[in-house]
Amino acid sequence: MKVLAISSSPHMDKGNTALILNPFLDGMREAGAEVELFYTKKLKIKPCQGCLSCWIKTPGRCVQTDDMQMVYPSLRADIWVFATPLYVDGMASGMKALLERMMPGAQPFVEMRDDHCRHLYRGNYKQGNKTVLVSNCGFWEMDTFHPLLVHMEAICRNMGREFTGALLRTTGPLLKNMIQMGKAVDDILEAAKEAGHQLVRDGRMSPETLKTVSRDLVPRESFLQVINQLFQQRIDTAKSGNKASG
Repeated sequence: MKVLAISSSPHMDKGNTALILNPFLDGMREAGAEVELFYTKKLKIKPCQGCLSCWIKTPGRCVQTDDMQMVYPSLRADIWVFATPLYVDGMASGMKALLERMMPGAQPFVEMRDDHCRHLYRGNYKQGNKTVLVSNCGFWEMDTFHPLLVHMEAICRNMGREFTGALLRTTGPLLKNMIQMGKAVDDILEAAKEAGHQLVRDGRMSPETLKTVSRDLVPRESFLQVINQLFQQRIDTAKSGNKASG
């Protein structure tokens, strides 16, 4: 089984999104999957020009030459993992640019699927295969992810892929802080790894495992106090550094 993972975290393997993505991918590797990971920050990907050349003039091939050429062959993987921090109400811009450049996989012709008009797809991507979302946000409430989930589900429907589920982690900055302090959060990281095991082994991730990945770290009132203290400390440290350098 081949897995293509794409992370649009600007901090790559050091970011809050990686706290969940890394053990998830480790679990998939342990279960026997071959995992390929791209960071959009390391890729030079031009935005889609909307020229439709990949449909009309050069069917199945984008006329732009950039780092998407490295990604296109890997899109035939059995499982796609899209990992992104939640920015405002959606995915990071690097992920959006990459997804738009997947347009050569579609044809201009339209058919009816699930009582909706959908584009026909070429052999570039394996329709029906699985797609997983991994995301973190700074807020406490799980419904913060709702717009991103709706977007990802729509992408999968349009591409004829199965949206298999999401590993969602609220209060990402607090989780990193608690790990650094040695707090009892190992169950979250182990659940992320177990979700990787389950997806490769069983073709699905159990709701109980995903719930553990997303479990509350602290009550909301405590979160408000702690997160504001953390950022005030960072602001104070930055100010002190500016004074020292001045």
